[in-house]
Amino acid sequence: MPPYSGLLLEDVLLVKTPEQALAARDALLACDAIGFDTESKPTFTKGEASTGPHLIQFATDSKAYLFQIGSRTDEATLATLQAILEPAAPLKVGFGLSDDVKRLYAKLAIRAGGIVDLSVALRTPGQRNDLGAKTAVAKFFGQKLQKSKKISTTNWSLPRLNSSQLLYAADDAQVALRVYRQWLLTGGQLKPMKAVKLPRPAKPAAGS
Repeated sequence: MPPYSGLLLEDVLLVKTPEQALAARDALLACDAIGFDTESKPTFTKGEASTGPHLIQFATDSKAYLFQIGSRTDEATLATLQAILEPAAPLKVGFGLSDDVKRLYAKLAIRAGGIVDLSVALRTPGQRNDLGAKTAVAKFFGQKLQKSKKISTTNWSLPRLNSSQLLYAADDAQVALRVYRQWLLTGGQLKPMKAVKLPRPAKPAAGS
């Protein structure tokens, strides 16, 4: 199969300024659906808790917007992310989003709404296993999605990401949106999705 062709680097915006954040918000909220994913620094030690997400990716049909998330997130960026993620619209489309949604809540207290997990939505009757992005791209486009394990396991918490990381992250979000649109064109029907079960907030310590 021919390789899947994703976004060009010039179509990927790493959001760095309040003006860029507002422009990204407006562009994304104008859509009926957007691609969505997150990246986190990998953990290699048993029992080690993830401190992610360290990168949040959104994509329209022609562009991707990436937000880096450090140990602290300023109020303006948090408000922008809440405006994009919490409403039911636009739909946030991605693959295997359960952990992404839980990490968003744990780190930023964001309750993501309008989540469409294609891993579940694209299951055919009688199919139990989730459908991954590689399988979906092969099915709907007849192309091979190449996902580098070397890039996927890089340190996403670094303040400076290289071009390979940016393209990988952007394509992770946009490929989901492209598959979603093709699925609808071929007769796919979106059914109500179960909300991801979020962990209960930690109880305050005694005497606090």
